[in-house]
Amino acid sequence: MKRIDKLDVEILSRLLNNCRSPDSQIGKEIGISGVAVKSRVKKMIKEGVIGNFALKIEPPVLGYSVLYFVVLGKDLQEIISKIRLVGEPFFVVPCVGGITVCSIVVRGDPERFMEVAKNILRDVRVLSIFEAKNRGIRSDLTKTDIAIIDILLSDPRMRMEEIAKVSGFSSKTVARSLEKLQNDEAIQFTLIYNPRKMGGYIPFAILVSVENVRRTLPVLEERFGSFFLQKPFVHLDKIVLFFYGDNIYKIDELGERVHDVEGIQSVDLFIPKEINFPQKWVRDTIEDARKSKKLHLASQIHS
Repeated sequence: MKRIDKLDVEILSRLLNNCRSPDSQIGKEIGISGVAVKSRVKKMIKEGVIGNFALKIEPPVLGYSVLYFVVLGKDLQEIISKIRLVGEPFFVVPCVGGITVCSIVVRGDPERFMEVAKNILRDVRVLSIFEAKNRGIRSDLTKTDIAIIDILLSDPRMRMEEIAKVSGFSSKTVARSLEKLQNDEAIQFTLIYNPRKMGGYIPFAILVSVENVRRTLPVLEERFGSFFLQKPFVHLDKIVLFFYGDNIYKIDELGERVHDVEGIQSVDLFIPKEINFPQKWVRDTIEDARKSKKLHLASQIHS
């Protein structure tokens, strides 16, 4: 397998943030042709760097709360089977050092589910458990949007003309819905990549607890934006920074620099070995929504 280079990582980064970005646009941003971008994407798919493209929907948009767990244990399947007793997995990321970062979606009082989860996981070392709460993001999905999302779950990069053909909607209707979905902060057109296939590059995440997200996030973006693999994930008093580096010692140094930023209360660094992004809960919810008589699926993600 050929090692990926800096241009491959630049392409991967842009597709992580929006996998519907045209090859020509990505090429213009990084200084190569759109044809070259397309060729490199095909190469990364063939070599397993890119696993599949995905549509990531923030669970509160569909009426769920999200619980995050950081657990220590080697038996990943046992951990997953236990958390499934509480809710459906949103994502599961085994990391270096026997740590697994995962989240589940639940309906109802998240505090009650956290207590249930603690009891179920009493034989597993739980390093952290908390409810994710995003900053104020509003989504107002129509029945048309839901139908198009249902199609995009299988192929988030599907061309507009093909979506129109499959859905039966006009090209104008599809274009309007696609623009709305891509501008929705609670919906992300992204991809799942294989950290083990990154060659000389090491993807990693830094979870930081902060005093004030709105004040600290711009500082982190300004100082460390050039190291980002994808946009930060924000909830309540925590920020997840997604980085990449080519040297394990530089990674440790970067973590220390992040910790030195004013307003940072704690820093935890994770190096993923695998990324799992189950979509069963999304498909089941979308199916129920399509059967509903409601014309809109409006939901508020509160801060």
